Amino acid sequence: PMTQDPVVTNPDHYRVIFENDAVRVLSYSDMPGDKTTPHEHPNSVMYTLGPFRRRLISGDILREVELPGGVALWLDAQEHRGENIGDTPTNVVVVELKDGSVRGSVERALGPIAA
Repeated sequence: PMTQDPVVTNPDHYRVIFENDAVRVLSYSDMPGDKTTPHEHPNSVMYTLGPFRRRLISGDILREVELPGGVALWLDAQEHRGENIGDTPTNVVVVELKDGSVRGSVERALGPIAA
């Protein structure tokens, strides 16, 4: 079990919409200016429901991402906090993998990356 489960740390933004032995599916939504507190994600696939801009912070690493709606992206297991820095809400679905598989890369990316 994660020590910084986003559903626990940020219940105003994350909610579980499906769960079984293989995956947990989360819905995430926020408004411009909203921020999250630090939380963890296992290896996941993120699907964007609409366009958004976010700043992601993990330790001393900062990354700004701008994504269109309707794209699916890989999310390496990571700990971060985020901030909506755009003028649209953020609405995404996150499919968390439970099998413990790790992506082949040594360097883990902060935020979403293409396949």
